[in-house]
Amino acid sequence: MQTVKMGYRGVSLLIGLNWDRFFSVGTVLVGLMAGAIFGNMIVNP
Repeated sequence: MQTVKMGYRGVSLLIGLNWDRFFSVGTVLVGLMAGAIFGNMIVNP
């Protein structure tokens, strides 16, 4: 049981440390998608 708790803490720490990185990548992807949609609207009205 102690090993399970330690493993869970390790995964929780890993997610906590990488949360900003996931958020940054997600923000960039949303921005690129929005730019593609608006660019397509401007070029093909």
